[in-house]
Amino acid sequence: MFERLKKTFSKFVETVVSAVKEDTLNEKEVEGLVSDLYLDLVESDVAVDVADAVVEELKRRLVGVKVPRFGERETVIKKSVFDSLLAVLSDVPDVDFYEEGRKTLEKTRPVTVMFLGPNGYGKTTTLAKLAFQLQEMGFRVVAAAADTFRAGAREQLEEHGRRVGFRVIGGPYGSDPAAVAYDATQHAKSRGYHFVLIDTAGRMHTDANLMDELRKIQRVVEPQYSVFVFDAQLGNEALEIAKYYSKYVKIDGMIATKVDAYPKGGSILTFMYTLKRPVYFLGVGQTYRDLVKFSKSEYISQLLA
Repeated sequence: MFERLKKTFSKFVETVVSAVKEDTLNEKEVEGLVSDLYLDLVESDVAVDVADAVVEELKRRLVGVKVPRFGERETVIKKSVFDSLLAVLSDVPDVDFYEEGRKTLEKTRPVTVMFLGPNGYGKTTTLAKLAFQLQEMGFRVVAAAADTFRAGAREQLEEHGRRVGFRVIGGPYGSDPAAVAYDATQHAKSRGYHFVLIDTAGRMHTDANLMDELRKIQRVVEPQYSVFVFDAQLGNEALEIAKYYSKYVKIDGMIATKVDAYPKGGSILTFMYTLKRPVYFLGVGQTYRDLVKFSKSEYISQLLA
């Protein structure tokens, strides 16, 4: 994963190491070194303002940094890059969804998780993957088919439910999505379920009725987690849609899908920097097990591996 972005940082580290003539780097030297990095970042799906932030932070940290004449020069430079990326993402919390979910369960039950995002991003499949993982941990899960607009949406969720083994609560097409989500939550509460996963509609994000529906679900159900699911391959297009959503509804965190087919890796950095929200998981394949926990520091470490 992230091969393009890995190569970008690997090339930068190698360039810096080979350019070091003294035990420190001066401002002019650093300026020349980061200019190529900026272009490579943008080509790797890192948004322009994010690339700017990364380059500025690197310049601040590399100017005057002590580089040993002998020994692990590469280690010193890599640490500067790692610290720079971590600083750029300092406003983004690193959240272990499972750990947070367990803590939330100690205070309230069931825990409700609302899935947001356009059709085609893998929202329903991602919900099923999370249901599978939670059930593997021993939690009882029910799903709400709150997409009452798209033909076949409930049947798609029910098919996942049959395969994975979770119950789906739904209503007729055209019914109130908030009422469906509420019914599922009440069902879970009365029967001792741990998690309610709410599937929602994802038609054109500029549809005012859709935003009203989503706001109403959040108002009625008050989900503990509202998760935006985005297709990592779509880059800035997906980001603009997420920014639009965030104007109207609460987004607590994100899940990036189709990461296994996405060699660039930059959109994940862009999403975190722009929305200041954690990424909970990455979708990395077609099976129900292909949902992996995301860690900000591990992600940065992978980019420098």
